[in-house]
Amino acid sequence: MLKIIIDTIKNSPNQRITFADYMDLVLYHTQHGYYSSGKVNIGSEGDFFTASSLGSDFGELLAEQFKEMSQLLNCSDSFTLIEVGAGTGNLAADILNYLKEKYSDCYDQFDYIIIEESQELIKEQKNKLEKFDKITWKSWEDIPNNSINGCIFSNELIDAFPVHQVIKKNKQLKEIYVTWEDEQLKEKLEDISTPKLLDYFELIHIDITKDNYPENYRTEVNLKALDWLKTVSKKLNKGYLLTIDYGYDASKYYHPQRYQGTLNCYYKHRHHHNPYVNLGQQDMTAHVDFTALEKQGNLLGLETVGLTQQGLFLMALGLGDRLAELSNGNYSLPEIFQRRDALHQLINPTGLGGFKVLIQSKKIDNNQSLKGLKDNLI
Repeated sequence: MLKIIIDTIKNSPNQRITFADYMDLVLYHTQHGYYSSGKVNIGSEGDFFTASSLGSDFGELLAEQFKEMSQLLNCSDSFTLIEVGAGTGNLAADILNYLKEKYSDCYDQFDYIIIEESQELIKEQKNKLEKFDKITWKSWEDIPNNSINGCIFSNELIDAFPVHQVIKKNKQLKEIYVTWEDEQLKEKLEDISTPKLLDYFELIHIDITKDNYPENYRTEVNLKALDWLKTVSKKLNKGYLLTIDYGYDASKYYHPQRYQGTLNCYYKHRHHHNPYVNLGQQDMTAHVDFTALEKQGNLLGLETVGLTQQGLFLMALGLGDRLAELSNGNYSLPEIFQRRDALHQLINPTGLGGFKVLIQSKKIDNNQSLKGLKDNLI
């Protein structure tokens, strides 16, 4: 991985690459990137865990929301569900198993598409999901524009998009580049690589060059998230976009006191802030700016249906009922403790429960409130 990075730097203008290009290499290089190499390990023994690692409840509650969406769309023939970045396939399995067992008519109407860049993860997904004839694997290029009636959703996807790193220097916006000097990777401060970075801050009405931001204020800009929304909005004819991830609105994300940004690295369930170690072996993420997603979505014809916390969203979909069922005598004591712990983790406001759930729509009457958002908007 290091050799690939060095070669890329040496073959680049001015012998430097943006941090976004560096992050893209270490995470997504086709052979040696973290997500492409087959080294991604999700769960209690891995580098990190997701909501679907805690059992089937998360997927089953999401399935309840997808079922309601299909009813609101009056999809009597077909409802297309697209999962972008399906990880190990656990979430897809939980959603489809639940629909098949509880809502067989609804299951028959659903088409399930997975969009996944990692060939290694696709192999794992296909092995885990081989019993479902509902699932196809496609790229965005395979899907015609304005062809999807249904819901496109992701869980902890956008936080792993490569980000540009910028810094305030002498009341100007500068960008961080990665170079190879003195036999080591080093950061270098130069002029911004693209005016899109200025456009981004205009979009969210934030100016980090103002006096209330300290000198050397450092943060991230996720331009790929905006491009991703452009792709999604083109493919969606009528329906919903559901995004689950951790992050803030712009005023909190770019608060003057958050002067070191949100970039985190995860290696064997330990997090740190050095992106220049464990190359291709560790996960690297930045929080999501939900204001940018909402404003960009509005420009692309995606209306905001609602923004809420995952804990509130799941409770509205029936997680509280599942907690209450633990006292009905159908579970052994160890099972009660295990399930209660898993369910509480999903709604813990300082953990997964504090994640944001953003639902946007296209060509939908937003007066039809969704069950997961009822009385839970933030």
